[in-house]
Amino acid sequence: MATSPPPPAPNADRPAPLYLTWDDIGAATQALAELVTVGGIPQAVVGIVRGGMIPAVWLSHRLGIRDVRTVEVTRTTVDGINAAKTLLPIVRNPASLGDLTDLDVLLVDDIAGSGATLAHTADLLRALGPARVRTAVLTVNRANWTQEADPDRAIDHIASLNDTWIVFPWEGQHEH
Repeated sequence: MATSPPPPAPNADRPAPLYLTWDDIGAATQALAELVTVGGIPQAVVGIVRGGMIPAVWLSHRLGIRDVRTVEVTRTTVDGINAAKTLLPIVRNPASLGDLTDLDVLLVDDIAGSGATLAHTADLLRALGPARVRTAVLTVNRANWTQEADPDRAIDHIASLNDTWIVFPWEGQHEH
């Protein structure tokens, strides 16, 4: 089994990564579910593969939504802390989204760094004719944000805002 290299040591230019726990993820998905509910329960949840699938499934259970779909959209070229990114998001298998015509759709990802992946995927969904597309993320890394609008204006539902690299429990990079 391949393992990720150890995280780089923090330096003055880069704060230490924040390591989230499963309890943190549970609390964040609960907070997102409460935020989403205010605007009505969506009919479908779309998780951005890979990182967005776990929060998408948790949200679907918390909201009672059985229609869960996936789309693979990536910007990082490898796994790991501060991984290199592609210039533009890369979409694989958009047909996995199926027919979204007239549906209220919730698009979910684990993190918005620059915001490009989420924005690109939301545009991809809107082109499929849903009645509404809302976005939700567990966290935003403001240190990497590059979109014109601030995260709280560009993303409908955010569980937390941070200023450093986030490591999720499913990434296998936690310190022991």
